Amino acid sequence: MRHIPAEVENLKAGRWQRTLGTGLKGRTLGIFGYGKIGSLIARYGQAFEMKVLVWGREGTRQRAADAGLEVAASQTDLFQRSDVLSLHLRLNDDTRGIVNAESLAQMKPRSLLVNTSRSQLVAPGALEQALKAGRPGQAAVDVFDAEPVLQDSLLELPNLLATPHLGYVEKDSYELYFGDAFSNLLAYIDGQPVNNLAR
Repeated sequence: MRHIPAEVENLKAGRWQRTLGTGLKGRTLGIFGYGKIGSLIARYGQAFEMKVLVWGREGTRQRAADAGLEVAASQTDLFQRSDVLSLHLRLNDDTRGIVNAESLAQMKPRSLLVNTSRSQLVAPGALEQALKAGRPGQAAVDVFDAEPVLQDSLLELPNLLATPHLGYVEKDSYELYFGDAFSNLLAYIDGQPVNNLAR
């Protein structure tokens, strides 16, 4: 929302304050899927004094209402009202392609779509088409259909901020994963295996 990648490059090139950013206070954060991560994102939005609007399955909507959050009237309402819309759905047959060209066309020209969840939640080609049409005005993604991404025309769009699936790539997580694996290996060597599968 503040054009940080572009402004970092501008500063390095000797250019000062070339963009006009958008603040978050008072804007609407739409959360599509209110599970473990979606509920955390809602709290981040509240910390920035954003209005939080939630949509998802019935259980999602009930949990959001129980937490005192506003529930959108429909998926269409969520897309139309969100200034920032963040996807937090599990990928399954019901959610694959749930965000299509029609959904994206309902977004505001100044809105931002954020997808750090699963790329397949968005119908193939829909995001590129939508960004070229200007609805939403911009997107931030950390997930792709094929990874690693070697070439993708989506990456050439000036209104896309993309990172190489960094969401789970962090030291603490890796120490936890590999620490457990190493402990299991040592237990096996000591003749005390854990997490065995019965044959």
